[in-house]
Amino acid sequence: MMKMNKFLELGYATTEEALNLFDSLEPIEIDFMLGQWRGDGFHTNHPMDGLLETFHWYGKRFESPEDVHPLLFSNARGNLVSANPFLMGSAMHLPLPRASWLGRLFQAALPLFSTSRSKARLRMTTYRGKSSATMIYDQLPINDVFRMIDHNSVLGIMDLKGLTTPFFFILRRENKNL
Repeated sequence: MMKMNKFLELGYATTEEALNLFDSLEPIEIDFMLGQWRGDGFHTNHPMDGLLETFHWYGKRFESPEDVHPLLFSNARGNLVSANPFLMGSAMHLPLPRASWLGRLFQAALPLFSTSRSKARLRMTTYRGKSSATMIYDQLPINDVFRMIDHNSVLGIMDLKGLTTPFFFILRRENKNL
């Protein structure tokens, strides 16, 4: 438990340490994920570390097992906007700078990426030997697998087809009843 708290407080670990931490956590059921969650990066020297934060990523909203908004961003006015991951998918493979000007540019362009429709769903899948709640993107080969840190936070792994190492993030519950 002490080692887990150390990594969570620091917000970073090696990929091996993060995988060991993830494996030590308890799986969760789909209903646990319902609600709105605030996201934070968990850095492992992954090429995507800091990328979502650059674009003012806010988190995720799980309205039901069939209705999930996987990418919530803050616009320039501080309002939350649900973005269509399919329109942003190619950016995950580009070496983008982590610069504030890029984040502001994205906020200005956010209406082009916004959607009111669900773009993912929740299912139970087995990953690294445990069955746990998993967010499955509708149009991209991505599964986000979740494990419980405590009753209001989870450690997530983004498993993207073709990526050699997983991308880690933390979600903290904001609102269970939408």
